[in-house]
Amino acid sequence: MTHDHDLELRPTGAQTEAALNPPPGRNGGDLVVETLAGLGATTVFGLPGQHALGMFDALRRSSLRYVGLRVENNAGFAADAYGRITGEAAPLLLSTGPGALTSLAALQEAASASAPVLAISSQVPTAGLGGGRHGYLHELPDQAASFRGVVKSVHTVRSQSQIPSAVAEAWRSALTAPHGPVWVEIPQDVLLAETSLPVVTAPDATPEALVPRVELTAVAADLLSRALRPAIIAGGGVVRSDASGKLRQLAEKLDAPVVTTFGGKGAFPWEHPLSLQSWLEDRYMTDLLEDADVLLVVGSGLGELSSNYHTFKPRGRVVQIEADLGKLESNHPALGIHADARLALQALLETVSERRDATAPERVRDVLGRIADRIAGQELALEQDVLGSVRRALPAGSPSFWDMTILAYWAWSAFDPRGTNTMHSAQGAGGLGYGFPAALGAAAADPGRPVLAVSGDGGALYSIAELATARQYDLPVTWLIVDDGGYGILREYMTDAFGQATATELTRPDYVALAESFGVPGVRTTPEALEADLAKALATPGPSVVVLPALLRMFAPTHLG
Repeated sequence: MTHDHDLELRPTGAQTEAALNPPPGRNGGDLVVETLAGLGATTVFGLPGQHALGMFDALRRSSLRYVGLRVENNAGFAADAYGRITGEAAPLLLSTGPGALTSLAALQEAASASAPVLAISSQVPTAGLGGGRHGYLHELPDQAASFRGVVKSVHTVRSQSQIPSAVAEAWRSALTAPHGPVWVEIPQDVLLAETSLPVVTAPDATPEALVPRVELTAVAADLLSRALRPAIIAGGGVVRSDASGKLRQLAEKLDAPVVTTFGGKGAFPWEHPLSLQSWLEDRYMTDLLEDADVLLVVGSGLGELSSNYHTFKPRGRVVQIEADLGKLESNHPALGIHADARLALQALLETVSERRDATAPERVRDVLGRIADRIAGQELALEQDVLGSVRRALPAGSPSFWDMTILAYWAWSAFDPRGTNTMHSAQGAGGLGYGFPAALGAAAADPGRPVLAVSGDGGALYSIAELATARQYDLPVTWLIVDDGGYGILREYMTDAFGQATATELTRPDYVALAESFGVPGVRTTPEALEADLAKALATPGPSVVVLPALLRMFAPTHLG
């Protein structure tokens, strides 16, 4: 008896001929790039190194587009942004030892933000694996050990026949909810050796769906249907799972106000009558969420930034939908539902009863008004004007990438992203240097629209080398550098805590002249001219730099009592 799947596994005549007579001159690196292409990858990021040359040589025989950055950590940030924008696993090709280790901070950010990055590193020759001290260049006793606490999964290859399966399994891991970075390492001799294996065509790496348990969604639907004051916190999981439409339907069906976390920016329309926007670092918002008798938390672990620095103490029932099992009920007791946000929201939509609450929009307006009054009393017109100028200059639908800088901290709470999956920052892991290289990765994903990067002068110094990358690939990224002469937020923290700041002041270059030395147009602007200068730069093809000398301040915190 012949089954349909038996027929599917039988190769055609052309496939048999190709398998029996693979093209000459291929090596282990070809198996890597063929597998990536077969999985659907089109663009790879990275930096070559001696042990990884087999992979990079294979790139010239493939259809993959290579975008090379100047520092491995920046290449990791670019891959992170590419993964966030496209929802695809972004390949990141690295060399052994120092090259690999330099990517760690970027991979931590990708892990914190659930960005799918497929890092593929070389290793010392096979004879050097296992912890012996052979003295190979770049040798580590256990290179993979440095990554196990950061990435979702680690895959070590020891022979060419393992390459397609290891890369495909890593791809599946990166794209299984929650998305995240994964690590593959392949010894130098395996990559360089000539191969007689057939060309890799279409490996199967379909991620498994993370489906909610029906008895849990039934209980959650009953709680929400009978709630008197329901509210919703929407996190980055809503954005990553492309579930913003379902979130809006559920909120409208329940008349439930929605606040988005900083990682969930864009998960809910900013100007919607039920939108509490993103003012999580405010006691008025914390009070409203604590007062909810049923609080639905979707795609958030309610970590430090999402809980007003752990001052949030819910008094009602919490229903938490989270794809990362380790985050489920990690901060608050809840009806925990381990599931992809999109699938769980769909289940709730099908089972909740419609409820009407005419007071919900009024409560939203009230809390937002009280927050606005609090900010207005702090003489922060410059900061609000600068952020407003950025918003008006940036076309709707264009993505923005924000470094860890005071203007970004304002943007977390106060910036309207005008679209889903358009605003991204390094608030997951909190490392410096994210904004500009991440914007380059987003521009590589979609070069048809301008991309904005925002950095302080301290963070900008991490990424200056990538001006060469922006120019080499003519990527449409406008880089706004807010120059306040140092690490501005650390200056504030230290002054508040100790009365004066130490180690926060920086000697820095003339950023306009430096940009122009790379062939990138630069302009020095003022708060009054920022909107026009930024809009002009964003409308001009290719990369550009806009420098704003300004000393910005943060709004007063509400979590310190």
